[in-house]
Amino acid sequence: MRANTRAAEKPDEMLGLTRQRRLVLDVVQRDEAHPTAAEVFDQARKAMPGISFATVYNSLRYLKEQGLVREIPFGNGASRYDRETARHDHAICSACGKLVDFDLPGTVALTRAAARASHFQAESVHLTLVGLCPKCRDDK
Repeated sequence: MRANTRAAEKPDEMLGLTRQRRLVLDVVQRDEAHPTAAEVFDQARKAMPGISFATVYNSLRYLKEQGLVREIPFGNGASRYDRETARHDHAICSACGKLVDFDLPGTVALTRAAARASHFQAESVHLTLVGLCPKCRDDK
């Protein structure tokens, strides 16, 4: 998977990263499991006990707006945050909630076909495969 290098391109001050925002970004970048805001908060509190949930949530929103993290919404479920901001797809386990990245060749053709079928001008497409991960499938 490609690395998100945007944060490495400029110093924190140029990106508007306070200590709290830098901490939240570091938590998301270290976590391959696409953490929720609550999970980011739990990890951030270990390093900065006084940080509030509101600060973490607002930091995640800021980081998303700056293109430093990607939010993966799940309807009524908690959004997850991804350190990888380049276009890619996800698979989520309907039993345990495990979320993994993958690249699907042919996504450009899929985007064009979806645009034709919907009569929308496509800006992006994000595929989320929902099913059972290998571990949960083997447990059944």
